[in-house]
Amino acid sequence: MVMSGETAFGGSGNGSAAGAVGEGTRAPGRERGRKQVREQGREQGRERGESVAPPRISLRERKKQLTYRAISDAAIAMFLERGFDKVSVAEVAAAADISKPTLFRYFPAKEDLALHRFADHEDEAARVVGGRGPGESPAAALHRHFLAGLDRRDPVTGLCDVPQVLAFHRLLYGTPALVARLHAYRGRAEAALARALGDGVAARLAAGQIIAVLRILAEENWRRIDAGESADAVYADAVRAAEEAFAQLRRGLEPEG
Repeated sequence: MVMSGETAFGGSGNGSAAGAVGEGTRAPGRERGRKQVREQGREQGRERGESVAPPRISLRERKKQLTYRAISDAAIAMFLERGFDKVSVAEVAAAADISKPTLFRYFPAKEDLALHRFADHEDEAARVVGGRGPGESPAAALHRHFLAGLDRRDPVTGLCDVPQVLAFHRLLYGTPALVARLHAYRGRAEAALARALGDGVAARLAAGQIIAVLRILAEENWRRIDAGESADAVYADAVRAAEEAFAQLRRGLEPEG
């Protein structure tokens, strides 16, 4: 498929970043955008081996992040112990020592209590494409970013055998309501990436293929680790699979000629 204008993988465009790969708590509105810009700079600096100063956030934002974390940690601990469907929102609120209406101000739905950290990543591919360096194609940026995630055993890549991560993934993939909610996050990830690639039908088709590839790579890594293999044992195959996947993407999406 040939992309015109700013191509999906051709490198003719120079999109700008409005964020970075988020970790921890999602910050709303403009503050979240500013946070993402700071994090993009830190990530790029780390990948270049530079010394990067820690982020500076306001006390108010820090307190908000701590509240998000406390509520989610309480919820996930209860979900892991008893199962998602057997824990009520009221019980989570009580465990976090807040009211139910306050909880819903932070997390609009019960599923978000478990998945809000996925929400931090839903526009990750778009941010990587938008924040790539001069002359770097979207394919190269996404490829580099995914390999870096494998190297640091990022749970998003599926290549993580930390017991707590394994337990969480088993909860996630064993709970239909959470799987359905995760599908919605992926839909938003695809839409964000399409906008970063220039929007239009061609960009949406490219975004759909890219998000599918990232999902399949992560699920294959997770499948093997869930079956008992270690992350270190799977690593080499995971890198080879990523190389093959991105080669296929380039053949299918880069302009001809």
